[in-house]
Amino acid sequence: MTPTVQPTAGPPPSRTALLCALMIGSTIAVFLLVDRLGAGLVAPGAPGGSLPRRAPGSGADLFASVLLALVVVILTARAVGAFFGWLRQPPVIGEVIAGILLGPSLLGRVAPEISSYVFRPEMLPSLGVLAQIGVTLFIFLVGMELDTDLIRERSPTAAIISVASMTTAFAMGEVLALWLYPRLSTREVPFGLFALFLGVAMSVTAFPVLVRILTDRGIQRTGVGALAISCAGVDDVAAWCLLAFVSSMSSARLAGAWWTLGLTLGYIAFVLAVVRPLMRDLMRRHERRGVPTEVSLGLVVLAMLMSALATEWIGIHALFGAFLLGATIPHDSRLARELGRKLRDFVVVLFLPAFFAFTGLRTQLDLVHGAGQWGLCLVIILVACLGKFGGTAAASRMIGLDWRHSVALGALMNTRGLMELIVLNVGLDQGVISPALFSMMVVMAVVTTLAAAPALDLLGRWSLSTPGAASPPSSS
Repeated sequence: MTPTVQPTAGPPPSRTALLCALMIGSTIAVFLLVDRLGAGLVAPGAPGGSLPRRAPGSGADLFASVLLALVVVILTARAVGAFFGWLRQPPVIGEVIAGILLGPSLLGRVAPEISSYVFRPEMLPSLGVLAQIGVTLFIFLVGMELDTDLIRERSPTAAIISVASMTTAFAMGEVLALWLYPRLSTREVPFGLFALFLGVAMSVTAFPVLVRILTDRGIQRTGVGALAISCAGVDDVAAWCLLAFVSSMSSARLAGAWWTLGLTLGYIAFVLAVVRPLMRDLMRRHERRGVPTEVSLGLVVLAMLMSALATEWIGIHALFGAFLLGATIPHDSRLARELGRKLRDFVVVLFLPAFFAFTGLRTQLDLVHGAGQWGLCLVIILVACLGKFGGTAAASRMIGLDWRHSVALGALMNTRGLMELIVLNVGLDQGVISPALFSMMVVMAVVTTLAAAPALDLLGRWSLSTPGAASPPSSS
């Protein structure tokens, strides 16, 4: 047995204070003596002349500026998110709106001095890097939490509804591009690329926001809830593949798009054939051992970063690599749960508000001016709703769902939220869409997401709360 060391009684408080005072006093006396002795010493000059001085706005000043911006962003995001939660809306939408309020659309207009002090121009690239890291981690978590078994169980039904909603929204986005291109684009952007991107942006569904809405209402395990999650999962995978294709075309400017697409397909095949079996083997080993170790968690995070880097080098976006790697990890494994528990709260509290603020700083609602511009914005919202909501509801009715559940599923699939913002930022970074169209599409993402919860409330929770109620009739 290891002997235990019993703590000894210390000296009385008065003696302790005296000893500490003597030690501190002795140290001060030594310093004063050394300072006096060294006062007459002369050191040689610096080899390059005078020592370099820290320029204003660099080093510690930049770090302090980023910290100040994060404090303001997190406080505002938590406050507005809590208010929207009280309104029975997803708090993430409140955080999105908080980011817009901190940008030039409100704070920059009513208090430009405060805005320029909190969000200094030299600090914005650092905030952008934090935002990109946060979104990459979040998309990895989304891929890791994707229930591929649930999608596989409902794959025929989910595939029909998801494909119908995506193709309808995509086609309507393509048609809308004919009207928007001469008004909101430039000749430097090929029309085909512009139309493809608009189609992708119109067909996105916010998988995390949809799950949060279902969970808040306790219907995630009902027939309509499980079907909505399955459809959104299929949508997520298809949307990221489409975005990868459009991103490759944008990066290569059509000339090397097919080469980039070939590399992308090759990388997907490599991940599915080589990386996924390795990940599943790693999961099985740790299921037997018990609690995952830091080494295994570190290996998964390292693999995610390498996958993101690989897709960035290929010429698509790092987000696709992070999502693809996350999707190879079984969502119900102990390692996935532990990693999700360690990462999610930190990402949601710190990194995502930074992304929302970065998006808000790029959203310039003053570019949408006059009745004509707001008319365009309204048309974008209507086309987005008609394509996604209408396509989902029509397909649901065709396969046998009643109209209430069809409408509910359409409202859920029409939520765009965070995923839409990620897609829009990719398009703006690559110069595919203009700042004015970016701002209009951000408004569309907020409106379509805000509409989901009230639509479910209008339909009535009682009609959606029966497990299996939304299950389509058997094909047999």
